[in-house]
Amino acid sequence: MRSADCYRALVHPAQLATDLFGAEFIARPEPVHAMLRDQAPVAYHPATDLWLVSRYADIRTVLADDRTFAPDNALHAVTPLSVAALRVLARHRFSLPPTLANNATETHPGLRRLVAGFFDREAVTAAEPGIRELAAKLIAPVAATEGPVDLVAALAAELPTRVLYDLIGVPLETLDVDLAQIKEWSGAGLELFWGRPGPDRQLDLARLSGEFHQWIAARIRAATPGAPDLFGRLAGHRVPDGSPLKLADAVGVCFFLLIAGQETTAQLLSTVLHRMLADRPLWTRLAQGERGLAAACVEEVLRREPSVVTWKRQTTREVDLAGVRLPAGAKVLLMLAAAGSDETVHDQPEQLCPMRPNARRHLAFGHGKHFCVGAELARTESAVVLDQLARTLPELRPVPGPDPEYLGLLSFRAPLKVRATH
Repeated sequence: MRSADCYRALVHPAQLATDLFGAEFIARPEPVHAMLRDQAPVAYHPATDLWLVSRYADIRTVLADDRTFAPDNALHAVTPLSVAALRVLARHRFSLPPTLANNATETHPGLRRLVAGFFDREAVTAAEPGIRELAAKLIAPVAATEGPVDLVAALAAELPTRVLYDLIGVPLETLDVDLAQIKEWSGAGLELFWGRPGPDRQLDLARLSGEFHQWIAARIRAATPGAPDLFGRLAGHRVPDGSPLKLADAVGVCFFLLIAGQETTAQLLSTVLHRMLADRPLWTRLAQGERGLAAACVEEVLRREPSVVTWKRQTTREVDLAGVRLPAGAKVLLMLAAAGSDETVHDQPEQLCPMRPNARRHLAFGHGKHFCVGAELARTESAVVLDQLARTLPELRPVPGPDPEYLGLLSFRAPLKVRATH
């Protein structure tokens, strides 16, 4: 069994020099993913102090064992925050105690059940007619526009946000903030915790994240305990010892739920539209309404290019993983996108093949106790929009030009614009 130090020596340094925030890697990560799977499936990345895990079986093993691979560091900032940024957060009383993604304590099952109730199959099925209606409403201006239109701004950015807030029982129309403010807060939270912002940028992001945290806290304080919306349910929730859920914990539940619950679906939808528009035979079949094809296309994008491309864990003890001995306290980065193209799982994984027999055998939504509670919703929203857009605009096609710029965060990836015309 190789020790961590021995393994570092055996792997060629060039294999571990990839800038995980670099434009080249963000634009085309597949060659690096393939190299890691083939040559260094568990490899130390000195620049980030992370152990990169890239094979499907190994990632699934990690996600299934949260006692050995704890989720405690899941929401830790990738780039250390400056003292000044920490002071800004402190002034806003910002905290992220263990609640959902970063929680392996006894409070997790109850909080997960509470949140999952808003996004289970029954809730999503009931919401689907409204999703279709909203999609049609947003597609209409696209159809009426002569010339290029950005489908991210027109569709992908807005629909998941409105759907999310409807499902948790607080429609945007009832709030004291608008869509633009929510999107600004959400983008700031993602960049602060998963980006590489410099000191000045950190201050702006910390202020925006603090504002969002305070807004959520005010909503929960004002909620009627036990009311059917998310804030009311959290206000009335009891932890296993029978005591009320602390306000800081309730806010912690909401902070990344309200960010990731719509940003990751917006990112998935952006990637789905970008890839499907570039494949004319597939777009023609979608426009003809081939049964089940839209959902199958979404599943292939989830396998090949998920919006959540990595996730973190931390070892609680010394452990062997794929022939490598990791020390206690090792920070592990699970390369979820790399796992989707593992040749031991999928035939011709580099090909986009809707309807492949094991299409759902991927880790885009995680695995185990922390499997994404919004998986069904993300799949449904993306398939509905893709289906309706192709049927409505069969002649829609990408605007010629260079590939779009991508969101380049450690754990999140998607085209920032999808320009199309008809």
